[in-house]
Amino acid sequence: MTVLLPALSGLGTGLALIVAIGVQNTYLLRLAVTARVRVVAAAVLVCAVSDALLILAGVLGVGAVVERFPAALVVIRYVGAAFLLTYGVLAARRALRPSGDAIRVAAEDDGAAVVGVGADRAATTVVSTSTPQPAGRGQAEPPGRTGRTDRTDRTDRTGRTDRTEQAIPAAPVMRTAVLTMLVFTWANPHVYLDTLVFLGSVANQQGVDDRWWWTAGAVAASCLWFGALGFGGRLLRPLFARPLTWRVFDGCVAVVMLVFGVLLVVGA
Repeated sequence: MTVLLPALSGLGTGLALIVAIGVQNTYLLRLAVTARVRVVAAAVLVCAVSDALLILAGVLGVGAVVERFPAALVVIRYVGAAFLLTYGVLAARRALRPSGDAIRVAAEDDGAAVVGVGADRAATTVVSTSTPQPAGRGQAEPPGRTGRTDRTDRTDRTGRTDRTEQAIPAAPVMRTAVLTMLVFTWANPHVYLDTLVFLGSVANQQGVDDRWWWTAGAVAASCLWFGALGFGGRLLRPLFARPLTWRVFDGCVAVVMLVFGVLLVVGA
C-alpha cells in the first residue's frame, strides 16, 4: 500500500500536466486520423520516450542545471516559436482555402486513413469524382474498379474527352511525422520547465525510496495518455470523412499553434 500511494500520486500529477490542448497533442490527434498504424505508433513512442527521459532527468537533478542556463531556453523558445507560427499559418491557410479533401481508406493499407488535408504530406494520389461506365459485353471489368475510378472521362459529340482529376495529399510518411513530433516535443521550453523542473522537484519531495515509484507513475501517465490519444483517435476517422470537419479542425489547430507561438515570443 505504501508503494501504491506514491505511484498513484505520480500518475495523477502526470495526467494533470499532459492532458491538455497543446501542440504535441494536437499534432498526434492529426496523425491518429490520417496516418497508418505504424506511423502513429512511432509518434506515440516519440512522445512517451521523450517524456520518460525528461522526467527521469528531472528526478536526477538535471532541472537544476537547466535553471542555471536560461540562455539555452531563450534559444529553444525562439526556434520553437518560429516553427509553431509557421505551422499555424499553414493550418489557417488550409482552413480558409479548403481543397475539399476527406479521408479515404485504401484496401492495401492496414486500416488507417491514408488521405487527408495538409501541407505536411509527402505525396499525392488521385481519386475519382464519379462512377465509371460499365464494361462492354464480353469485356472483363479492369482490376481495382469497384464503383470508383482514378479518372473521369467525358466524351462529347466532337469526340473530345474531358478528363477531370482531383489530387489529394497522401498521409504523412514516417520520417516527416517523427521529425515533426520531435520538434514539437523538444523545441518547446515549457516542456523543460514543466517536466524537468516541476515534476523533478515534486518527485524528489517524495523521499529517497518513494520518489522512484512516483516517477514510475508519472511515466505511466505519459504512456497511457499518448497511447489512448494516438490509437483511440483512429475512432474519429468516420467524422473526418467530411471535408467540413477538416476545416473546423484546421481552424482549431491554427488557433492553438499561433497562440502558443505568440506566447513563446513574448516569453509567457
